[in-house]
Amino acid sequence: MKCPKVLLLTAATLAASLFPNLLAAQPSSNVHVWVTGLNGPRGLTFGPDGKLYVAEAGSGGTTSTAGACTQVIAPIGPYTGGNTSRISSINSAGTRTTVASGLPSTIDAMGDISGVADLAFLDGRLYALEGGAGCSHGDSLPNGLYSVNTQTGAWKLVANLSQFIQTHMVKYPNPPDFEPDGTFYSMVEFNNRLYAVEPNHGQIVSVGVDGSIASVLDVSASEGHIVPTAITSHDGQLYLGNLNQFPIEPNYARILTLGNSECSQVAAPGLDDTGALHSLHILSSKAGFTTVVGTAFGPDGLLYVLELSDAAGFPTPGDGKVVRVKADGDIEDVATGLVVPTAMTFGPDGKLYVSNFGAAPPGTGQIVRIDIP
Repeated sequence: MKCPKVLLLTAATLAASLFPNLLAAQPSSNVHVWVTGLNGPRGLTFGPDGKLYVAEAGSGGTTSTAGACTQVIAPIGPYTGGNTSRISSINSAGTRTTVASGLPSTIDAMGDISGVADLAFLDGRLYALEGGAGCSHGDSLPNGLYSVNTQTGAWKLVANLSQFIQTHMVKYPNPPDFEPDGTFYSMVEFNNRLYAVEPNHGQIVSVGVDGSIASVLDVSASEGHIVPTAITSHDGQLYLGNLNQFPIEPNYARILTLGNSECSQVAAPGLDDTGALHSLHILSSKAGFTTVVGTAFGPDGLLYVLELSDAAGFPTPGDGKVVRVKADGDIEDVATGLVVPTAMTFGPDGKLYVSNFGAAPPGTGQIVRIDIP
């Protein structure tokens, strides 16, 4: 069975076919629907203005690039693209406003939609990680890091990640499930750079706002095709979660602790005195997770992990959950009954915000707010 290119391959089709019954899913009592009507909500971040910024994948499009470049093979490809992805902001009252629109979005032959994948603020500027662009996705713009003017809605390319991963191939790509432009999924600001995860090839790249790019960890070289997805930082280290391949084997996904081999941390600001980028190394690994799609440290200092679906087989709407790693290392449920969730972040109020129905049809996406027990 082929691995999903990021995480939603089977889940998107499943969500679309079962959607009339999805509203019957019963989340735990601490899960509260805050915002509805979103188009594939993915990465979340709170801005300096206190608003929640949401990456929305969009609805794909009809533009084909067949014959113009290498296409993704069936049954996943070919893709068709369009400019339907957007970035929204949500104020404290739950009112959505479009911040930027017209960003690349793509839909594959199985109905999975990709677009803007994640967001981060650095020095007050908003940056968007694009995962649904590139010629193989039906778009003339590349996957990359884009800067966004939150006042005017204007956006521009900062770093061409499609080109970079095509010229910096990982050691063990997976030919039956290969994306020429990659499928970038999450990123985190760390030591004044942005660290982005590409799940399909299996690598982490470091990107500067000056456009500099470097591969800092080839995950495939030591771990194989584990589909790394979620990255976060805490106390000078990075933490990486993985999805694993489908069919799902519960409790086989992991959280990898990443750092610099010399001091067990990534040295600030990500550059040594010669200007060379540091590489990352896997320092430790903790198993016991299932289909990891999000990671975050809470105000309590504990690691929280978002799981797409925790049941064996294929992603099941209503089986998404948030778990927490306790101080003694045990894993406990925090919130259950989520429907193909895709990302999460803690808010300034100490509550956890999750993109729910993230792989469901456009217009059905939610942001839920979770009270932490």
